[in-house]
Amino acid sequence: MTYPTYFEALDHRQMLEDYPVGEAFAVRYRDMGRDELFTLQDAQFRKLMRRGWEIPFYQRLWGAQGIEAGDIRGLEDIGKLPVYDKSDLMASIAEHPPYGDFHGMGDPSTRPPTVFHTTSGTTGKPQVLMFGPKGREVGNLLVGRMYRWMGLSPDDVVHSVYGHGMINGGHYIREAVTKFTNSVFLSAGTGIETRSVNQVQLMADFGVTCIVGFVDYVRKLADTAEELGLFDKIDIKMIIGHLGTEDRSATEQAWHGAKAFDWYGVGDTGCIAGEGPERDGLYVWEDAQYLELLDVDTGSVVERGGTGDMVVTCLYKDDIAPCIRFNTHDITHELDGSGEIAFKRIAGFKGRSDNMVKLRGINVFPHAIGAIIENRPDLTGEYVCHLTRDAAQKDHMTVTLESRGDSDRDELSETLRRGLGVEVDIRLTEPGGTAAATEIDKRQKPLRLIDERNV
Repeated sequence: MTYPTYFEALDHRQMLEDYPVGEAFAVRYRDMGRDELFTLQDAQFRKLMRRGWEIPFYQRLWGAQGIEAGDIRGLEDIGKLPVYDKSDLMASIAEHPPYGDFHGMGDPSTRPPTVFHTTSGTTGKPQVLMFGPKGREVGNLLVGRMYRWMGLSPDDVVHSVYGHGMINGGHYIREAVTKFTNSVFLSAGTGIETRSVNQVQLMADFGVTCIVGFVDYVRKLADTAEELGLFDKIDIKMIIGHLGTEDRSATEQAWHGAKAFDWYGVGDTGCIAGEGPERDGLYVWEDAQYLELLDVDTGSVVERGGTGDMVVTCLYKDDIAPCIRFNTHDITHELDGSGEIAFKRIAGFKGRSDNMVKLRGINVFPHAIGAIIENRPDLTGEYVCHLTRDAAQKDHMTVTLESRGDSDRDELSETLRRGLGVEVDIRLTEPGGTAAATEIDKRQKPLRLIDERNV
């Protein structure tokens, strides 16, 4: 049987021409105008739509809205297309097991090789993720290109705390670093895969200079390094992770002055945006991603500065599992002004619209608590929220905070009331007391909201 290998299914030289890395990236986009950038995006979108019409999932999704192929003439018409989210993909899998009908893999004897992973399942059942060679490699490139622009170099030794197994994160970050940065890569994984004490010893033994991963566990490792007295052997210069609403200074202080960089992406789309060397907002990788910010309630485009759901179209992912107007349900807002390159900038991850809690008429995002309690010496920064409903059908939130001692419950209650705009109940526990609930040692993304309302 004749079939294409992974390396024959993609023109890697053309990929590097279309999506430059290193200095070539900065040179191309430093002076590019918005009109020229839109023309580039529009050409990719037209090709992507041709592929989309071949996929049964999109045929159903778009056909249900009465949309025909000729109705979408280019990127200016993208607003005519309906958005979809994880629930639609999970329904596709349920109706067309085991993979769903959104991937377009086709005949195994002629299709391109397919990379198969799942999400971590933070917001529910793990979701199927599929990538063809182009989708996978451009996705890797976007991460590697971002790391290099931030300052990562071949001299660096990178320690990754992203998870492995079926989860996509650890695998594609390893591919990004090894293929596009020339840095040495330590694939340590979560605390379940490699114990925390062993992780910090690896950092000392191999001269790690950069840590990548979710900052909740990265900060936990700093505590372990302190307990073992290893900071005289560890010199971390960079931390590249997902800072969310937390103040980066707490992470930097935990690692004795390392510079923390923020970026954003989800499993379906890969890397969407990341900081540049000046760390002034997250640049959307607009040569590869088209990002819309839509009002959570109405679905209309928000004004600049307004907060909205991030809806993403992967302009490059036109082989396996195209991604056209995927609603991440993560919220952010666009920043004013211009940065170092032509791409627009966003503020980064501010919370999840589908994880939003309405308490007494106020929208509460549990992730916002991290920023409110940062830099308090009496707290560890770890927390978990429990949502309950009483007999009168009134919702209550209890926030459990880890205290090192001498915390004033009433003062903390007032601090959260001012920060969230609504009163919540406070419970204090000892350091490590939230770990069982958040599963911080097991998960890439700790659980921050546990809904016990049975609704």
